[in-house]
Amino acid sequence: MTTEAVLIQQHLIDPEICIRCNTCEATCPVGAITHDSRNYVVDAEKCNLCMACVPPCPTGSIDNWRSMPKAKAYSIQEQLTWDDLPAALGDADLQAMGVDPSAVLAPTSATAPAPDALSSSGEAVFNSAAYGATLPPWSAAHAYTNLYGPKSPTTATVVGNFKVNEAGTTNETHHIVIDFGSMPFPVLEGQSVAIVPPGVDASGKPHHARQYSIASPRNGERAGYNNVSLTVKRVIEDHEGKPVQGVCSNYLCDLKVGEAIQVIGPFGNSFLMPNHPKSNIVMICTGTGSAPMRGMTEWRRRLRQTGKFEGGKLMLFFGARTQQELPYFGPLQKLPKDFIDINFAFSRTPGQPKRYVQDAMRERAADLVALLKDPNTYFYVCGLKSMEEGVVLALHDVATQAGLDWEALGSTLKKEGRLHLETY
Repeated sequence: MTTEAVLIQQHLIDPEICIRCNTCEATCPVGAITHDSRNYVVDAEKCNLCMACVPPCPTGSIDNWRSMPKAKAYSIQEQLTWDDLPAALGDADLQAMGVDPSAVLAPTSATAPAPDALSSSGEAVFNSAAYGATLPPWSAAHAYTNLYGPKSPTTATVVGNFKVNEAGTTNETHHIVIDFGSMPFPVLEGQSVAIVPPGVDASGKPHHARQYSIASPRNGERAGYNNVSLTVKRVIEDHEGKPVQGVCSNYLCDLKVGEAIQVIGPFGNSFLMPNHPKSNIVMICTGTGSAPMRGMTEWRRRLRQTGKFEGGKLMLFFGARTQQELPYFGPLQKLPKDFIDINFAFSRTPGQPKRYVQDAMRERAADLVALLKDPNTYFYVCGLKSMEEGVVLALHDVATQAGLDWEALGSTLKKEGRLHLETY
């Protein structure tokens, strides 16, 4: 069969539904997914249909396929220009292109395990993403998702906007509370929403929605009300330190009480907390990655106050550049020590060596080993992508140094929904 006559199932991402959360690119083991300022796309030459990216996608935008002649597969450049997916080709279209519609080529690697990550020299390196669970804890509550889509967002009203780190710091962070009034919007700790910023981009097209983790517990930031809170850092520079004004973050940080915003979601059905008694939660985060951890902690705190939950341990590893930049530092100091075990790590404190969350984890190795051995322990990692490998490698080293088989343990953590990675 010639290349022109080969028919493939091309994997595509729907730009109308995608919320640009980077989950697919982060989980793809072969580097087939990339993006620009508008679209996430799949390289047909690299994609082996391993399906690793499909379960973690919070919106289902990743789950799209088109029968295409291999020689005429949609290129990366084409996909980057799309505002919506092209229509599927019919049998007559395919026959006109000289291919048999029934002769789909199945890649030999489609069902093979994801390969190890490779360094630039071709050597295998530690693949942290391979251990991230896509299933929720067995005792997690049922999550409702995709109630409001990009074409039919719901409206919420801002009822609070507070700065939650020290005044004058570079990474200005806000705690924003939005209320949905009578519009149903059920959420769980660990889920997220997407905000649609007003206006258009440089090409005159409406801005895409931006995703934010929910920072409040399931019964609302204000208990009993139909509201949620978000943790938002005002973006004033890119990852290379160049000045840039984040479209949605600046819009949100500048919102006034009473203003209306457009919201889609909720999203996420795996990064959920366990509900069974004696379950332990280890939370590892940096910056605004603290949002879902705040929601989990607050829900446990409220249950504790009512005496309705026989809770396990809560352990938090929280990193920031400085204490002044760390969100919620003041409120964290007020939580009882017998309720939560808090460990801070600051990487830019003047006169002090750099210290990251993985360093704090290694210092608490004995406690982490005991928790790793307990089948009721769940680990949650949230923050910048750059932290993920160091954190999972720290768990690997802590386990290995204690004589535990990390490969078996890591596989169990993933299979049982006990190690969740949400990095961006």
